[in-house]
Amino acid sequence: MNIPLEYWQHHAILYALLFSIQYACGLLVIRRNIKVNYTRKINHFAFFFLPVSLLSVVEYEYSPATFFMDIVCVFVFFTFFIAPIRNRVKLISIMFYSFDRPEDRPLTLIWLFSQFAASYIVLIPLLVYFDRHDMLPLIMIIIIANGVGDGLAEPVGIRYGKRKYSTYALLTNKKYVRSYAGSACVFGATFMAILMYQQYFSTIQLIAALLTIPILITLAEAFSPHTWDSPLIYTVGGVSIMAVFYVF
Repeated sequence: MNIPLEYWQHHAILYALLFSIQYACGLLVIRRNIKVNYTRKINHFAFFFLPVSLLSVVEYEYSPATFFMDIVCVFVFFTFFIAPIRNRVKLISIMFYSFDRPEDRPLTLIWLFSQFAASYIVLIPLLVYFDRHDMLPLIMIIIIANGVGDGLAEPVGIRYGKRKYSTYALLTNKKYVRSYAGSACVFGATFMAILMYQQYFSTIQLIAALLTIPILITLAEAFSPHTWDSPLIYTVGGVSIMAVFYVF
């Protein structure tokens, strides 16, 4: 497997920054009593936008090999936080505080690992399909819906979400709450993402996409299990975009 040197340089910087951000956020939770719901989303945005931002510093050629290695790196990264390691390494323990919501315990890592695995299982065939049909840039619509929309949903919901509704989670009977304000973030981000890539749609396709995809992705996020938004957003969003092109 041929991985260019630039890839390793890029990812060395990336994971150094991710570790630093998580450590700083962990300290905010421990010493400043900042809500984990906020620091967790700082991590969320870092995961989504740092890799792209760092390409302006160290650029490398993207390929199936680098994509596969990205998957490996993500799971190795989260493996650092398993109990036998974090209980022995204070640095890792502090970082864990940055995304370990009390209401998620003891399933925090199980949900994170399974969500990332399910997300890649959905994304890989979508990437192949979109690439073969000259639609690859449109994959960014569902990436933005998840990265920006879902990323804003929780902090906005906590701060401004007075009207809430409940959702379930995997492996537990406990109910969790989401807010209509948070769902509005998902809708708005998806709507704006479609407009950002409107040049890839015909006029009728654009109208159909704007009328259907934001609603469908918002519903997918609303009814998905707690912490399992991403695979549902990717599935519903990807199929919705394909349907718009198939029908119109």
